[in-house]
Amino acid sequence: MIYGPDRGELDDEAVLAAYPWPQEGRWVRAMMVTTLDGASAGPDGLSGSISSEVDKAVFNAVRRHADAVLVGAGTIRAEGYGAMKAKPADADARAAQGQAPAPVIAIVSPSLDLPWDSALFTDSTEPPLVLTAAEPDADALDRARQARATLVHAAGDDLPPDFVVDTLVSRGLRRIVCEGGPRLLEAVTRAGLVDEADITVSPLFAGLAHATRTEGLEKVVGFGLEHVLTAEGFLMCRYVRG
Repeated sequence: MIYGPDRGELDDEAVLAAYPWPQEGRWVRAMMVTTLDGASAGPDGLSGSISSEVDKAVFNAVRRHADAVLVGAGTIRAEGYGAMKAKPADADARAAQGQAPAPVIAIVSPSLDLPWDSALFTDSTEPPLVLTAAEPDADALDRARQARATLVHAAGDDLPPDFVVDTLVSRGLRRIVCEGGPRLLEAVTRAGLVDEADITVSPLFAGLAHATRTEGLEKVVGFGLEHVLTAEGFLMCRYVRG
């Protein structure tokens, strides 16, 4: 840690402590990696090619005591998400806090175009939660109902950020890590629902061939810098909304 309350070398438990969750109330963390030229993916279209083991250490720490990991369907398909499994090292702490053994993966998918046979659905400790439109394609809906997942339908074709976050909170999933993609992150930010942004700056140029076009915000949203971790040239920055 080169900026913040506990400057100096950090082990895994100290990294975990550097990303505390509030004891009560909803808390939404936006999490992403970006290059020096603002890319969110490398030439292969994946975020992993601009990440590193040190970035992944923070990524894993932020997830460890989360209730839900919120992701858009496009990111699930592109990044090939694996199973969300319980970790024995976290079992006692999660049980003491009244949490499920592992975070629930919550997927926003109006079309239900998802890799239903992947380990994400077959092997995750908790059944994934899929938020979808009121009336998705009938064949897609039939396939989804056969999968190991819980479906929640919105009132219409759109899935407003308030609906998404309120659905999670109503199920006791109040500690939320939003991992994108860019459109979902922007929508949740526009709705004023992001409490914290955990941003990794990768020491790379990757170009913007795979940049996702979004609508943009009507006005900027400010956050305060809480700490900066660094290793191998990467900067892991934690920001909290004022």
